[in-house]
Amino acid sequence: MKVVIVEDEQLSADYLKNILKRIDSTIEVVSIIDSVKKSIEIFEKGIEADLLFVDIHLADGVSFDIFNQIDIEIPIIFTTAYDEYALKAFKLNSIDYLLKPIGIDDLKKALDKYSKLTQPHNKSQISELSELYNQLNKSFKNRFMVKIGETIIPVKTEEIHHFISEDGVVLLSTHQNKRYAIDYNLDQLETMVDPNLFFRINRKVIIHLNSIQKVGSYFNSRLKIHAEKIEEEACIVSRDRVNDFKKWLDGN
Repeated sequence: MKVVIVEDEQLSADYLKNILKRIDSTIEVVSIIDSVKKSIEIFEKGIEADLLFVDIHLADGVSFDIFNQIDIEIPIIFTTAYDEYALKAFKLNSIDYLLKPIGIDDLKKALDKYSKLTQPHNKSQISELSELYNQLNKSFKNRFMVKIGETIIPVKTEEIHHFISEDGVVLLSTHQNKRYAIDYNLDQLETMVDPNLFFRINRKVIIHLNSIQKVGSYFNSRLKIHAEKIEEEACIVSRDRVNDFKKWLDGN
C-alpha cells in the first residue's frame, strides 16, 4: 500500500511513518508534504497513492482548503490535535480521524476501516467536514456588556441564567436575579453563545445548562423545565425542539 502524509511537523510525520511500518512493513510512504500550497501543486500533477494521512492544521492554512480546490479520489484519514469532543463530532462522518499523539492501536483500527472502504470520499463530504471544523473552531462570547444608567459593566457568560424576550425586548437574566436589556435578538444570540452551554427551548427563552434543576414531561409531547427565575409558562420546551434538547442535555 502506498501512502502520502500531509504534515507540517517533521517529527510527527516521521513518527507516523515509523508506526505505519511497524504495523505493516509493506506500507510505502511515497511522499511527505508540509503545506496546503505544495499539496495542491503535487496533487494537481498527479500522484499514485492508496491512502492519505492529512493533518488538519498546516503552516499556511487548514487542509480542507486543499480538497475544496481540487478533486482527489483517494481515501483520507485526518489527524488532529483537537480535543476528544471534537474528535467525537468528526467521527460521526464516514472518514476516520486520529487524535495526536497517534496511538498504534488507533492507527491499526483506522487502517482496518480503510481496508473495508469500497469508494473514495467525495468533495461534498469534505465540504461538510470543513463546515463542521469551522463550527468547532468558532469562538463564542464570554461576556456581554450591559448598561446601568450611564455605566457599562461586563457580565460573564457563566453568570447568565437565561435570556428571555418580553414585549419586544430581550433581557439578560443572571443567577443573582439581575436583569439587563441587551441589543441582540434571540436569533443573533443563538449564534453568539456556546451551544454546549446554552439552548433555545422555545421562541422566547435561551437557557444556560446550569440553570436547569430538573425536566419533566408535559402534555402534547412537550417537556417542562424546572428552573428558578423563569416563570412556568416560559419553561416549556417546544415540541419541535424536544429531541434536540434531549440530545443537548445528554452531551451530544
